[in-house]
Amino acid sequence: MSTHVGVPGPSPRARIGLAAAGAVRRLDWTLVGSALALCAIGTMLVWSATLPGDGSGPMEATGHVRRHLAHLAVAWALCLAVASVDFRTVRAYAHLVYGATVIGLVLVLTPMGAVINGSRGWIVLGGFQFQPSELAKVGLVLVLATLLGEPRDGETKPMTRDVLYGLLVLSLPLTLVLLQPDLGTTLVLGAIFLGVLTMSGAPIAWVAGMLACGVAAGAAVWWFDLLEPYQLDRLATLVDPSADPQGAGYNSAQALIAVGSGGFVGTGLFQGEQTHGRFVPEQHTDFIFTVAGEELGFVGAGAMVVLFTVVFWRILRIAQGCDQPYPRLLCVGVATWFAFQSFINIGMGLGIMPVTGLPLPFVSYGGTAIVANLLALGLVLGVSARDRGFE
Repeated sequence: MSTHVGVPGPSPRARIGLAAAGAVRRLDWTLVGSALALCAIGTMLVWSATLPGDGSGPMEATGHVRRHLAHLAVAWALCLAVASVDFRTVRAYAHLVYGATVIGLVLVLTPMGAVINGSRGWIVLGGFQFQPSELAKVGLVLVLATLLGEPRDGETKPMTRDVLYGLLVLSLPLTLVLLQPDLGTTLVLGAIFLGVLTMSGAPIAWVAGMLACGVAAGAAVWWFDLLEPYQLDRLATLVDPSADPQGAGYNSAQALIAVGSGGFVGTGLFQGEQTHGRFVPEQHTDFIFTVAGEELGFVGAGAMVVLFTVVFWRILRIAQGCDQPYPRLLCVGVATWFAFQSFINIGMGLGIMPVTGLPLPFVSYGGTAIVANLLALGLVLGVSARDRGFE
């Protein structure tokens, strides 16, 4: 008579590890590879843009590069951690994430906030500083996808009540960011709302109304002279870049010179005279694309645009494959954010958009921005892993 002894199954910790490994295997590696390539290119551009302006060679790496690599390491770890979590679990904490980012935006306007580059947008604690408005983009995407992707009372599409709740959710961070003032991030938040609203299936009258309100708000701001003098100057130089090349138009003029000097193949990495001469302000953050234009030329800068296009395309493909509205709208919100912000940043470098102080996703220097970008990417990758059968 034989006795069969059951083989014990894996422990709960082992099951969690196996589930996480399964999620990683099912990641959209085309999307991951494109984002990694942009991060690698960005590291090289930040390295070049922050070299000492005394003719030092590339081996003279600055603290900016080391900090940038540390930011990337932390951000990618967070990205993969978020990607391994069921998006339904993340959804349960959407309102907490949103609330935490709103609290951060309130704290910025208190004595805890610090003014950097004319905007009170940072919280500085000792040697640590972060920008809550970047994380507010993640919070807004999560909560809008929850509100507009889960209509109540048996409805299949958002109704007027849901849209009004969405507007309330938008108004809090929008107002707080505008008070800093940070016009660029305000525009990104508005674009995220419009993108999610458009794809949510909400009544077309609401979408048209939001567009009309945006146009009316812009006209009112201009008519009642609500813009700061420097913002008016930036708009004026957009119309005529040569109007004040040594004043308000200096950034745009120097950016165009740097991009134009690169020609078709560029001057070579670490060989840009405009970049190393420090002619373009904030070149490692807001004007990082001008480093690519000068040192990598049309070919290199064009390759970056192609990589961004692949990122947007893959995120939208993931959204298209979702059979539930919440994950679909989450992906749409992230795609809108990345596409709009990239267009504005690259447009600044090419002189076709006003200077707004928005970093280039995955590329520009900036710890909070990189973490926010890769957290958002992790949310999309988590949706992708589930859509490929990870349960």
